[in-house]
Amino acid sequence: MSKPKIVITGMGWVTPLGQDLETVWNALLTGQSGVDRTSHFDASTFPTTFSAEVKDYDWTTYVKDPSLHEGIGLNTSFALGAAAQAWKQSGLAEYADLDPTRLGLYLGAGEGSLDFENYAASNLAGWDAEARAIDGKAWAQTATQIMDATREIEQEPNMPLAHLALEFNAQGPAYNCLTACAASTQAIGEAAHVLQRGDADVMLTGGCHTMIHPLGVTGFNRLTALSNRNDDPTTASRPFSVDRDGFVMGEGGGIIVLETEEHAKARGATILAEVAGYGSTADAYRITDIHPDGRGGAAAMQQALDNADVSIDQVDWIAAHGTSTKENDSIETRAIKAVFQQNDDPATVPPVSSIKSMMGHLIAAAGVVQAIAAVLAIRDGKLPPTAHLETPAPELDLDYIPKEARDLTGDGGVNVCLSNSFGFGGQNDTIVIRRA
Repeated sequence: MSKPKIVITGMGWVTPLGQDLETVWNALLTGQSGVDRTSHFDASTFPTTFSAEVKDYDWTTYVKDPSLHEGIGLNTSFALGAAAQAWKQSGLAEYADLDPTRLGLYLGAGEGSLDFENYAASNLAGWDAEARAIDGKAWAQTATQIMDATREIEQEPNMPLAHLALEFNAQGPAYNCLTACAASTQAIGEAAHVLQRGDADVMLTGGCHTMIHPLGVTGFNRLTALSNRNDDPTTASRPFSVDRDGFVMGEGGGIIVLETEEHAKARGATILAEVAGYGSTADAYRITDIHPDGRGGAAAMQQALDNADVSIDQVDWIAAHGTSTKENDSIETRAIKAVFQQNDDPATVPPVSSIKSMMGHLIAAAGVVQAIAAVLAIRDGKLPPTAHLETPAPELDLDYIPKEARDLTGDGGVNVCLSNSFGFGGQNDTIVIRRA
């Protein structure tokens, strides 16, 4: 028995490059940067003083009743705006026959903004210098007075799911995964499986995240994963470059509407593309390192291709995880070659590029924005570039679409895209997006 075809009928994103489909897509095609000095907190004493923040964004304009969502974290605010865009584009807002128990959610959502300042102040108030330890009673007394209970609850990764369910009356299956940087790609793939097994008719899926706070930046600085190019932050994210020195922390969210093709056609929806295949693996290696051979990433790509029944020569673009770290870019290239390269010829590999070069790394939300970019690439026949790529590292010899977008409208257009997301801990997730 053949599996139901799963299609995309709506998309939305809130990113460091803007908050609507066409503005962000134009920024990606023209190589604009969403990176600037960090403003969420005073980062002047940190090794990295810049990030890719969402700017000039008012989530209250996207919801029916802002009072229902008071006190939300940034993660949830990004999800609400992205979901409202996707819901509107899908036409579901005007569809009266949708059964709410058949509307599900599958997110790859990370934490929102932390109550870091008050938490730190509570620790300082409870610090016993002589004992060099926290006095629990003193800490609790101060924390009870100054910490915000709502803000503490709202930073949890499950809260975007709760607020989307409330906003859209989604009473069907509800899941959230937090597999680090692979989360929203995994969410899309798993949401497609929910639909294929008949547990829902429509799924809102994608992800949201912000780690632009002192704790998040400190952690990645100590891992030496962030770029320290403080003298030139707008070009600091430079995947595949010989002088890359780490990724740029970003934030944002993206949501897509998935439906079975039968359901979408029955209600007269415009079908944007198909989620044709999905692969998911683990490296089983180290919690902070990718396996040097790229075995997990290669296996996820091959699974997704097999699941989609797509051959390697049918793929027009690989949306790379492409973080701009020494390790990721080299190993992802190795994994791509293991799947796509024929006769030791790099020219047989499809074009590869990384949109993180422009909007930074949205962590849990990174995969869904790549998926949206893939749908728009199919629509317009154009591939976004890897911005700021002047000189690739010598061992990185693929076609990374350096600096300028590529127009394939005269070469048969773009029909099949493969999108990679690889997370800390060794999670590897790949989806295949195909013209419907």
